[in-house]
Amino acid sequence: MRVHFIAIGGSAMHNLAIALKRKGYQISGSDDEIFEPSKTRLNKEGILPGLMGWNAEKVTKDLDAVIVGMHARIDNPELIKAQNLGLPIYSYPEYIYEQSKDKVRLVIGGSHGKTTITSMILHAFHQLGHVVDYMVGSQLEGFDCMVRMTEDSKITVLEGDEYLSSPTDLRPKFHLYHPTHALISGIAWDHINVFPSFENYVEQFDVFCQKIEKGGTLVYASNDLEVKKVAEKYKHDLNLIAYQVPEYQVTTNGTILFWEGKKYPLQIFGEHNLQNLIGAMHLAATVGISNDHFLGACSGFTGAGKRLQKVVEKKNFVMFKDFAHSPSKLKATTSAVKEQYKERTVVACMELHTFSSLNAVFLPQYKNSMDKADMAFVYYNDDVVAHKKLPKLDLAMVQEAFGPKVQIIKNSSELQNQLKNQNWNNSVLLMMSSGNFDGIQFEEFGEKLATNI
Repeated sequence: MRVHFIAIGGSAMHNLAIALKRKGYQISGSDDEIFEPSKTRLNKEGILPGLMGWNAEKVTKDLDAVIVGMHARIDNPELIKAQNLGLPIYSYPEYIYEQSKDKVRLVIGGSHGKTTITSMILHAFHQLGHVVDYMVGSQLEGFDCMVRMTEDSKITVLEGDEYLSSPTDLRPKFHLYHPTHALISGIAWDHINVFPSFENYVEQFDVFCQKIEKGGTLVYASNDLEVKKVAEKYKHDLNLIAYQVPEYQVTTNGTILFWEGKKYPLQIFGEHNLQNLIGAMHLAATVGISNDHFLGACSGFTGAGKRLQKVVEKKNFVMFKDFAHSPSKLKATTSAVKEQYKERTVVACMELHTFSSLNAVFLPQYKNSMDKADMAFVYYNDDVVAHKKLPKLDLAMVQEAFGPKVQIIKNSSELQNQLKNQNWNNSVLLMMSSGNFDGIQFEEFGEKLATNI
């Protein structure tokens, strides 16, 4: 099989390219810019494009498939050539389905927690010796590629992102996987640039449920009223399994989970993470993994990459970085850290970096999202707003959205100086963003702060 990737450097695309190369396919690709770690990984596999840029000559009639990444535009010369040649053209999720349509497909959807839940399932399967195919959006310890596609695996575990599939396919990715069994972790409006209203956003999860195979299973977070409402519409077509926060006890090093009369020591913490674990457990049970085996296997799970990732830990100071950027994620992450470190001062920093978070219409959704922090900062950069072609954000508007206890800062150096001047004795710093606060090297910065105790 010969497969060509248009925009091969994407975080998901390069992993799929590597997975197919390891499957024995001949892989080619193009991109106008490739960053780390994609660049090094592609180079190691011998499939890094020699030159950056688009080249229609790479697209030939003997290709078996062309896969188009979201980064490519509809006027991309390689895409136009592929269309003119009548080649089979796939979006990333379409090709994932092509590779897994004859397997049992476990698909994890939801506005928050889907990467963590997918990671929990993969961790448990790995610990228990079950070999499965998968696709997950974050780097996991012990995995050198976050996509695996083989001929022999009978099960595929897929993270079901609701964002669009490709420039030529504007359907949400998770509509294309047709799950055998599925999970919805929560519904909280996101991607305002694609889903202009909350009602339109919720509708995408309704369609997702319709795509589950008849007689399949839907595991759902029943304490989320929107999820409950959507899920229970399908009680006659699907096997419904509700889940919520389990009984637990906070410990110095994590959590003790109580389930079916047994205690399970865990390294993760926070209600949101523990609820995710129970959802993952129920989904794993649909393919024969017992609750006891699953929870035991997750004793060593420390989290997915950039999800409450511990950057620095000293005797009296801990620093985390987290991908949280939407209101629901922000609230869950801040609450989890404060619950785990009740006796410490929790300082939460959040960067407005995504299209939704920098949109004035969406800002009111952030009300009370950082209330659990003892001290909170919100950072954003006018240049990023301009780059996304959004109207300039009024600082007073941002202040009103987050509330008077949150300090709004628009200069990265000023934010760093503010943090450097804090006394970090008996404290926790939580840095939340899909970016890096315009250049902060988290590990190096955390080590410097640790000296100020």
